[in-house]
Amino acid sequence: MTDHMPDDLSAAGRDMRAYTDELRPRHGVARNVDGEWVLLRHELVVQAALSDDRFSSAVSSHLHVPNGMDSAEHAAYREALDRFLTPEALAPFHEKFRRVAADLVASLPRCVAVDAVSQVGVRFAVRAQSAWLGWPADLEDRLVDWVAENHAATRSGDRSWTQRVAESFDDLIQSVLEPRRGAARDDDTDDVTAQLMRTEVNGRPLTDAEIVSVLRNWTGGDLGSIAQCVGVLVHYLATHPAVQDRLRSGVSDAEIDAIINEILRIDDPFLSNRRVTTCPVRIGGVEIPQGARVKLNWTSANRDEAAFGDPDALDPERNADRNLVYGIGKHVCPGRLLATLEMRIALQELLAATSSIVLEPQQPAERAVSPVGGWAKVAVLLA
Repeated sequence: MTDHMPDDLSAAGRDMRAYTDELRPRHGVARNVDGEWVLLRHELVVQAALSDDRFSSAVSSHLHVPNGMDSAEHAAYREALDRFLTPEALAPFHEKFRRVAADLVASLPRCVAVDAVSQVGVRFAVRAQSAWLGWPADLEDRLVDWVAENHAATRSGDRSWTQRVAESFDDLIQSVLEPRRGAARDDDTDDVTAQLMRTEVNGRPLTDAEIVSVLRNWTGGDLGSIAQCVGVLVHYLATHPAVQDRLRSGVSDAEIDAIINEILRIDDPFLSNRRVTTCPVRIGGVEIPQGARVKLNWTSANRDEAAFGDPDALDPERNADRNLVYGIGKHVCPGRLLATLEMRIALQELLAATSSIVLEPQQPAERAVSPVGGWAKVAVLLA
């Protein structure tokens, strides 16, 4: 363990997967230049994620429903919101997502470079999430522009810019809510956004601020994440033709879901989640004081040789029970079924409409750099 990450391994501007691969064999816990304690090994990340009494998720001064809540409060909001994300609740959207994916894939050029992140991932995420929430199609360009600006602001580390981007997204959400305010009281209005506006927690309706927070989480958080995941998946298929051929040959939904989750374990674009210690904690042989900021580094944990052997080996069956792509414990990602469904359908339609997907040799793929994971650009040729 080191008090600070070595200067020659500064996280700024680096590929975080490669960076933590270098650190993890020597340090289970490291302290970054911002004074945060970063947990790098699988065992330690799981230990902290399951100890929500010692590692609190209430890390922000802003309202985050339900991510930034703990204990009974978190459980109450999860009970109210998780009903939107069950297999039964998502079943009516399967064909909608398939139409979105099929239309998008049909519009992509053949034999000309296509960026799997911006042209496939972002566009699909925006259209699929809008279809799920009942948002109008004419918001697409605004949402696409917002994803790009949000990534740029996040990479810059400029907090004032990040705040302005967040506020602009809240304004966009308000533009969706306003015309539904009367309709939300009408039982005949059944899109997900209107249903959310009628949702109650502990016997009272969600406040306007809570509704905005939930929608920010469901959209602002998920749009970029789905786009990054699609980039990772397409890059993997383009560089592993045998896996591409296997999926094209016809596999069950369960098998393709398992392969998707395993590819995302190998190259996890969900870098980390924050926690704050509620008491002094000893973990990995390191004493962390009360009130310390801690990061659970999922990307590093998912590549820990102690848990997975060769972290780059694709072995969905063996690794499934240790895969942390969607977290673990009470704060496991509530949208994991929705995300996997969307990615499965996107890949199925992309594979069905093509005979091969290869990297464009004249445009090398570019890794995303801290604090973003996955790939920034993945230029591919679709045959």
